[in-house]
Amino acid sequence: MNDCYRDVTTPELMTASLKSLVERYNLKGKVVGDVALGALMQSSANWNFAREVVQASGLHPNTPAYNVQRACGTSLETTIQIAHKISSYQIESGIAGGVDSNSDLPIMVTRSFSQKLVALNSARTLGEKLRIFLSFRPSDLKPVPPAVVEPRTGKSMGEHCELMVKEWKISRQEQDELALASHLNAAKAYKDGFYADLVFPFLGKSTDGIMRGDTTLEKLAKLKPAFDRSEKGTLTAGNSSSLTDGSSTVLLASEEEAKKNNWPLLAKIVDSHTSAVDYVAGEGLLMAPTVAVSELLKRNGLKLQDFDFYEIHEAFAGQVLCTMKAWESAEYCKTRLGRSEPLGKIDRSKLNVRGSSIALGHPFAATGAKIVGVLAKILHSAGPGKRGLIVVCTAGGMGVATILES
Repeated sequence: MNDCYRDVTTPELMTASLKSLVERYNLKGKVVGDVALGALMQSSANWNFAREVVQASGLHPNTPAYNVQRACGTSLETTIQIAHKISSYQIESGIAGGVDSNSDLPIMVTRSFSQKLVALNSARTLGEKLRIFLSFRPSDLKPVPPAVVEPRTGKSMGEHCELMVKEWKISRQEQDELALASHLNAAKAYKDGFYADLVFPFLGKSTDGIMRGDTTLEKLAKLKPAFDRSEKGTLTAGNSSSLTDGSSTVLLASEEEAKKNNWPLLAKIVDSHTSAVDYVAGEGLLMAPTVAVSELLKRNGLKLQDFDFYEIHEAFAGQVLCTMKAWESAEYCKTRLGRSEPLGKIDRSKLNVRGSSIALGHPFAATGAKIVGVLAKILHSAGPGKRGLIVVCTAGGMGVATILES
């Protein structure tokens, strides 16, 4: 959460990102084929959220828009959907994105209070209204803040990830080392100017607020466990992603449309796959990316090592490490992925080379499109013929994987 964004609403935060994209690509007053946007922490008042954001963005009012929600994979999903519309010749161009604000949280009322308000609104006589009014109790007024917990287990993602790292025997030091690499890579990327044209200034901020380029393993080791607070807990605020405020957008277009408008062609979306696991029955909540990647590789005739860059969303360092360890496990790949051999190791020097969610934050629905933009620029800078893999875990035991090529 950022204090300077405390009074910024979720639609305003999304509009700011879309406006920036509109200005950069000279889209003011123009119609694009479709706009797909999403958010997790969303008020019911924003029922037509995407369309309202478009109306305020500078795009022509004739531009359509729709809402999408796939938990932490939301804006990767919007990107995939817009890409599919373009590849099937429904549209020539479109915009995908997402937003979440942990400063503008929708606070709910109790179920009891809500039911009494509905009844009061429906009451016809003064006597009926008085009877309902007298039924209100102080406990009815207790606010219900949103909680990022799984309804079927009552556990948070962090608590689920603690179970995963214990199952896969991932140490605290391994997690801290991955977190340190994320911070150092992100800090170097900012110093090198990599993010200069990817991040736009907003309310005085032009860098991600939680990045710690000066952190060390010693500093990370001093942090206390955040979920399992016993001596067995290993997930901390330092090796877990922070819940931040942010929005992101991506412009997609056919090759012909991009050339016609002098838009840079950074990368193309090759394919994607979404999978789910039965975490209630005992599978790790955040292990679905292992399945999504396996199926994506099968369909495209690729090996896990056939990529120049890997962007694995760092919900938790432990989640990333569990995923990679599962790919290396012959038993897991045989029993869960239906493979005769393990997928194997990836080159860690190719992983999240410009930092990821631990260093840059995790504004839920904004994360996927942010990663798409980062990987597209990485691939373009590396030259033609390069290939990258995006992997995002989500709440509800789902995972989304996508292949990009330059």
